[in-house]
Amino acid sequence: MKIAVRYYTKTGNTKRLAEAIGKAVGVEALPISTPITERVDILFLGNSYYAFTIDPEVRTFVRNLDPKKVGLIVNFGSAAMMNSTWKKVKAEAEKAGIPMDEREFHCKGEFKGIHKGKPDEEDLKAAAEFAKKIVG
Repeated sequence: MKIAVRYYTKTGNTKRLAEAIGKAVGVEALPISTPITERVDILFLGNSYYAFTIDPEVRTFVRNLDPKKVGLIVNFGSAAMMNSTWKKVKAEAEKAGIPMDEREFHCKGEFKGIHKGKPDEEDLKAAAEFAKKIVG
């Protein structure tokens, strides 16, 4: 099974989650500026809410994915105020013709002193365990 991990972050929180997921599944976590060039069965996609929606860069990344190269998107992320970005990412994935897994990993993330220290080691461990369950 071929796996990729991509993420978008402004604070570094989602990058930390992506690195934990990448390590758990044996691939390097890369920013969304690194395109998917080879076929992958699973794309773990990390992102967060910014101004009440996903960042335009995430939207563009997902819309530009080739459905012949990505079998399934698995969403993950963190946020200080909002919860899951799953619905927003799914809407973009549908436009690209790529299915989304119903499962996702989400945790609190530190932002301007709110949720200080998050994601913490327990969150990183939980993200890694989540990824291992996804890949079986």
